[in-house]
Amino acid sequence: MNLHELSPAPGSTKEAFRKGRGHGSGNGKTGGRGHKGQKARSGGGVRVGFEGGQMPLARRIPKRGFNNIFAKPLETINVSALEKFEDGATVNVCDLLEKGILSKCEYGCKVLGNGTLTKKLTVRASAFSASAKEKIVAAGGKYEVV
Repeated sequence: MNLHELSPAPGSTKEAFRKGRGHGSGNGKTGGRGHKGQKARSGGGVRVGFEGGQMPLARRIPKRGFNNIFAKPLETINVSALEKFEDGATVNVCDLLEKGILSKCEYGCKVLGNGTLTKKLTVRASAFSASAKEKIVAAGGKYEVV
């Protein structure tokens, strides 16, 4: 196979529809834009969220509290999710992703204390709640902050 022999699958590509090329084309004259008005003009239209001059929803809703734009949100899992691992295992984020307990982990993982843990595990995570620490230690395991 050579580069000049490559072609797209039949039916997968379409010719671009040329608007405003005479009324015989079925989309001539106004080109599907109707008559006059803001949306009929070139470069016309309104920005996202514009409500015709009415106070936009984003500005009608009150602001509450503080939102740190630099925050690195941690994924959370409960102690009960660690039951999937065998006794004596070392658990880290890669293992959690592999087992399907987490679907993604961009910045790290925090272990929360909901549920029970019966297995002795060494858990490595970014953060632990106080109750999660207690339960891991009570089961005979260890926790390590990474």
